[in-house]
Amino acid sequence: MPRWVLAAIAFRQAVVPLLGIRRAPEDTFAIREQVGDDVLMAANDTHLDFRCAVAVDPVGRLVRATTAVRLHGWRGRVYFAPVRFLHPVVVQAMIRTAGRHLVARA
Repeated sequence: MPRWVLAAIAFRQAVVPLLGIRRAPEDTFAIREQVGDDVLMAANDTHLDFRCAVAVDPVGRLVRATTAVRLHGWRGRVYFAPVRFLHPVVVQAMIRTAGRHLVARA
């Protein structure tokens, strides 16, 4: 992950207890299922459930990331208000960083 994303996650970990939300475990973004070149990451918590599917088309050199979130209660809505705006930027930065690492390994 880009360093600034790691910093944002560290900030998130420090702030969420103020809302009564548990800190995310380290394996939050772990792959839960893989089928071919597609992977699924998923986590459920008291304030929200999230799913992220990442599909790779090596021939077309394309990566598709699809996310879905189900919010639970006021804590989920308050938590997700700033995340809603930052999320696309974070996902694009993570994909770019992953692409650079893959190219470097090739």
